[in-house]
Amino acid sequence: MTARLSLYRKAEQELYKLDRSVKAQFYDFCHNFRNNPDLPGLRKKKLKGDSRIWSARVNQDYRALLTPTGVDADGAENWLVIAVRHRKDVYEELQVAVNRVTGEIEFVDLAVVGDSALRRVGITLTPAEPEEQAPEPETVPEPEPSAPALLAAYDAGQLRGLGVAEQLIELALTVTTSAELDQLVEGAPLLSKDILYGLAAGMDIDEVRREITAPVELDQKPDPDDFATALSRTKVTTVDDAVRAVIEEGDFRAWKVFLHPTQERIVHRHYNGPARVSGGPGTGKTIVALHRVKHLAEQLPPGHNKPILLTTFTKNLTTDLRLRLASLVEPDLLARVDIAHIDQLAARVLGENTAPGRGKQRVYDHVALNEMRQLLAELDDPRFEPEFLLEEWEQVILGQSVPTRSDYFKARRAGRGRALTRPERNHIWKLIEQFTARLDKLGVETWGQAAERAARFEIERAAKIRARREYKDEIGGKDLIHRDDSSGMRYLGYRYRHIVVDEAQDLRPAHWKMLRAMADPDQPNDLFVAGDTHQRIYDHQVALGALGINIRGRAARLTLSYRTTKEILAEALRVVDPKNKNLKVTYDDLDDGTDTLAGYRSVLHGPKPDFQRYDTWNDELAGLATTLSTWREELSTDDHGAPLDPSGRIAVCVADRDMVSQAMYYLATKAGITCAELTKDGPKGDGEVHVGTMHRFKGLEYQRLAIVGASDGIIPRTSVIERYRTEDPPRYEREQRKARSLLFVATTRARDALTISWHDKPSPYLPI
Repeated sequence: MTARLSLYRKAEQELYKLDRSVKAQFYDFCHNFRNNPDLPGLRKKKLKGDSRIWSARVNQDYRALLTPTGVDADGAENWLVIAVRHRKDVYEELQVAVNRVTGEIEFVDLAVVGDSALRRVGITLTPAEPEEQAPEPETVPEPEPSAPALLAAYDAGQLRGLGVAEQLIELALTVTTSAELDQLVEGAPLLSKDILYGLAAGMDIDEVRREITAPVELDQKPDPDDFATALSRTKVTTVDDAVRAVIEEGDFRAWKVFLHPTQERIVHRHYNGPARVSGGPGTGKTIVALHRVKHLAEQLPPGHNKPILLTTFTKNLTTDLRLRLASLVEPDLLARVDIAHIDQLAARVLGENTAPGRGKQRVYDHVALNEMRQLLAELDDPRFEPEFLLEEWEQVILGQSVPTRSDYFKARRAGRGRALTRPERNHIWKLIEQFTARLDKLGVETWGQAAERAARFEIERAAKIRARREYKDEIGGKDLIHRDDSSGMRYLGYRYRHIVVDEAQDLRPAHWKMLRAMADPDQPNDLFVAGDTHQRIYDHQVALGALGINIRGRAARLTLSYRTTKEILAEALRVVDPKNKNLKVTYDDLDDGTDTLAGYRSVLHGPKPDFQRYDTWNDELAGLATTLSTWREELSTDDHGAPLDPSGRIAVCVADRDMVSQAMYYLATKAGITCAELTKDGPKGDGEVHVGTMHRFKGLEYQRLAIVGASDGIIPRTSVIERYRTEDPPRYEREQRKARSLLFVATTRARDALTISWHDKPSPYLPI
């Protein structure tokens, strides 16, 4: 081998989109180039615009663009493949440079920049391999001379200081529309793209510098001519067997290999305590959480235990996390990660601490609510709603492990809204005592009770660990002799060294207390939390600081969506952040502050969401069938005409289980469309279209999504929450916010196309 090849990220992304035969020919090209980069058949030559860019022949129509990055000690040349494209798309004006902020190699592709923007700054693109009879250039009308520049508030020095590629600065300051900006950044380096989109989205200079530039900035100014050192800072794929993975895995490989610089900083940072990452849908919180697990696992000392816990709220999300982590880490590291959903974890703790045959059956909240209703009916006590009492019990009494009535008088009730007098608390305590006695007699407990009991057991266990350590310190650090079998070896140390939590916004307070007790609070990197309160679909209000989890100073926010298009995102944001000034909706940050989606943006484009009104539910189902049939046909072939299976790429989202059954029956009997119902364990059956309630779409994504039945009175269920409007206004606001979050979650599951329909009047949350 006389040369070593690496793939620039942009080149790898271009390979994903090429025909399989071209990918195979590129693999052959790499083999030939590594053996002899001067092989005549490669036709390697410099471009005229930038002497550091060379073109080489992959086949008759495709070219690899490369830049030399130094020579190894053994004399082998290093080359970086910066693009793979059709020869008609190769221009002399392409440029490669070392970024002055990051020190990474950046390839600037002006071929995708709009003609009008190029003309404003006097750039004309010259084909590197002109056709014998070049076609007449398409005439693009100039924008109106009076149109203001989109980034008129900034100057070249500011963009340069933030890290925008030099070749793009003048162009960036001339674009007048969002469409022109999209064209400009399509071929731009990642940092330039983030900066320009951030400024266009309304972030100010300081925010961009803090959230985008600072995380990737070098301590000292890089040498612009030192491409060898710059290569070591640049995300690349070494071309050996790894290029086969590019060919075989395509897009799926990208999330495993590449992290956005902001994500990478969060993943690899050393934290002296609990840390949190937040961000809107599609910003990569789960990807960051999984890469964080990988990073922590790689740092572990040798052993055969499972010192890392990866947990989330539901069973189906846990299954998804397990599959994705298995694709990310080697089997020996995966074996050292305990992956369990939070209720499974609580049940495990209770099993350890309950004698055989003494365990209680666990029931869901609707069963407990029926018991509460029956109790109040028997007592003829209309003073408090059963829903309010059940939430007070779950969130305050169980959430804070309140043991006595006097402790309840002093209990913190942040986020509960309705204030309670001392006599009212006394009355509630008596009702709760009767209610829990009723459940106990039936031999059942709620999952909230189970979580609270598990938390108490873990807190007791942690206390014994600390007491043992303190005693060991007192006697000079000598090993202790076990004299009490009841203390057991399990009190020698905490259960986990590291805990990573995904979808953190939905956990109960008791869950957090249990997790806090499972990892040593005196050790670094103990808890890592990923979540977004705008997606909270269960009414579990928490303040982590009050539960012993202090994340102040160790919180990061992701703002760039990699899943949802700009068009879908714009409508989704209007669901949770309505423009009506008289309707202010706020979301907490899991720690007594407020969270925001300011600066949340997307780099993807697609069709605008389609909003459809129908007269009746049957009319709406007929319209749905037409839409799904069209989508199925469009997704049945790829870009090259090859057949594809559209199954699992289309979904229908509805408000409740009854509507799931009705939609599935109609589609199967009237339209011949097979369906699979989304359950807590994932899709049930192998139907081509997935159908489920909004709750079931958490953590999922589909190429095309239809939300049906989005009518007034259904979203939200007016019959359920309307009585709170006057009886309990804070509760009414919480129910409204929860319903908005459900619709927000649903709309942001769509990747490429979204249709929302209703019959009669639309939901007041719809942005229409």
